[in-house]
Amino acid sequence: MKKKPLIAYKILIVVLSLFFAGCAGMQTQPNENNFKAPVVTLNYVEVAHYWGWWYFKKTIAPTVGATGDYGAPLDLAFVFDIQNPNDYPIAMESLKFSIAFEEFDLNTVSSEETQWIPAGKTNQLRVHAMFDGQQSLLSLLVTGGFKLKDKGLEPGPAGALKQIAQWWEGIPEFSFPVHVKEGTAIFSAGNVSRPVTFSGTYP
Repeated sequence: MKKKPLIAYKILIVVLSLFFAGCAGMQTQPNENNFKAPVVTLNYVEVAHYWGWWYFKKTIAPTVGATGDYGAPLDLAFVFDIQNPNDYPIAMESLKFSIAFEEFDLNTVSSEETQWIPAGKTNQLRVHAMFDGQQSLLSLLVTGGFKLKDKGLEPGPAGALKQIAQWWEGIPEFSFPVHVKEGTAIFSAGNVSRPVTFSGTYP
């Protein structure tokens, strides 16, 4: 008589094991019809490294290295929320976006590091973007001439350098909008692969 409760307990364990195994086998499998597009949202931007603003021409003899035109670098970190609305985990294979200060395009950066987002969860991704004073100057001279003129600045190097100085000096307080543009992230699950577009502005 004392063995009956033990036998019943073992039977219950077997039944529950079969039940949970069956539930695991019934997990939603990814396909083109049930794949929901993930959501990529710009959470915030932070100044990761800051050296102020300076610029000198190649006529200045360097203590070490080659002569050239150099401007202060600026390192910004862009933090994104990656939301997975699906009932199964998905992989983000790559992410790429352009960056504009106000309405001036200055940089394009990417991340090729794969990360998995669990079902129904949200991950965060930090992507660093390095800006160089000289490269930003060249970008403005090529694409921003008319926009500089619209702002009352000279369309040449003098106006471009004045604009860059305003950005570098104002970035610690984010005194101007930083735009994420033309963003694309590639997601996959099973045999499904799909691009997702995104954009954002901070602050």
